[in-house]
Amino acid sequence: MAAGAPRVFVSHLSGVAVFDPNGDQVGRVRDLVAMLRVGGRPPRILGLVVELVSRRRIFLPMTRVTGVESGQVITTGVINMRRFEQRPTETLVLGELLDRRVRLVDGDGEVTVLDVSITQLPARRDWEIDKVFVRRGKGGALRRKGETLTVEWSAVTGFSLEEHGQGAENLLATFERLRPADLANVLHHLSPKRRAEVAAALDDDRLADVLEELPEDDQIEILGKLQEERAADVLEAMDPDDAADLLSELPEDDKERLLTLMQPDDAADVRRLMAYEERTAGGLMTTEPIVLRPDATVADALARVRNPDLSPALAAQVYVCRPPDETPTGKYLGTVHFQRLLRDPPFTLVGSITDTDLRPLAPDTPLPAVTSYLATYNMVAAPVVDESGSLLGAVTVDDVLDHLLPEDWRETELHHGALGMSDIREAAHGKP
Repeated sequence: MAAGAPRVFVSHLSGVAVFDPNGDQVGRVRDLVAMLRVGGRPPRILGLVVELVSRRRIFLPMTRVTGVESGQVITTGVINMRRFEQRPTETLVLGELLDRRVRLVDGDGEVTVLDVSITQLPARRDWEIDKVFVRRGKGGALRRKGETLTVEWSAVTGFSLEEHGQGAENLLATFERLRPADLANVLHHLSPKRRAEVAAALDDDRLADVLEELPEDDQIEILGKLQEERAADVLEAMDPDDAADLLSELPEDDKERLLTLMQPDDAADVRRLMAYEERTAGGLMTTEPIVLRPDATVADALARVRNPDLSPALAAQVYVCRPPDETPTGKYLGTVHFQRLLRDPPFTLVGSITDTDLRPLAPDTPLPAVTSYLATYNMVAAPVVDESGSLLGAVTVDDVLDHLLPEDWRETELHHGALGMSDIREAAHGKP
């Protein structure tokens, strides 16, 4: 649902059909999964519980939902078929929030929750509960029994987590606004038991982002404490190059077992990356750069660049290739920097503005040469192309820095001081 579109009341989503991009029905919505937050802040909608034709109920993340309209839900078509299991930090909207007795913040008595509405945040794929539809109980002489009204989420109390206690739910609510790197810094300093509790309660995408920022020892420890099927889900959510680095540190049997549990396409990308030496362009690259055909327009390219899930380095340029446009692609033709995209009319074909002069990197290019390449040409990302001329992926400056910095760089006083995380870490340990 785009920004400015009518809000959706969740009771209207119950039983709604879920379709893939080809128009084939996947199942029906049976509930929504939310995460309550401290301080009366609106809950974030994590995803949908979808019942398949086989009666199995699965979890569909909101990041995989592309449309909620006209009595149907449209997905990206990429769905994990594993059975839904509710986690301690999750709340079922239809099953647990509706018919609940709460109080109005203005002191105007108790009300019963009849429905809640959800809305998508502007320029993001995050969804929140914004309104609550309630019925009053017995009130004063001027109020009739059964009066209904719609109020802001912040106008009622009795939903959100209390701002005390040290369970995983409260820790997650405290950590929610942290960037993945900052949350990783906090987790690194928790006890192993508390670290496992928080990791188990994070959703797959959030845990994947955090794992990418943790030292290898912490990554292996956390992954090893997850159920294998969930560990595979988290690896799928990680960037392929980070997943490959993590898997390469595991014993061969564990590595193969997890790769087998992953979705075949995701596992294929990771296996391909693991074939290269770690400190080479092939070992450093991601297999998911923005790839466009030469007949794509500037408008098409800018739409891809706007994807909020892309890092700034990956969004800095697009790579123009002959089909197929999934890595490894057809013939690599060149790159177009986003600044050039901003200078040309939207209908311009990217093939006509492609920079063909900058030579790409070979997958066996060693790390020092990759570093020199980025510095020489003032680049934040570089294409990696094989001997046949196919684009294999792109090396970004953040991955290069990860391999240039000392292994213990996260332990430096500069890193801790810049983040200002000491108070949060103490709270996580239960210290006053």
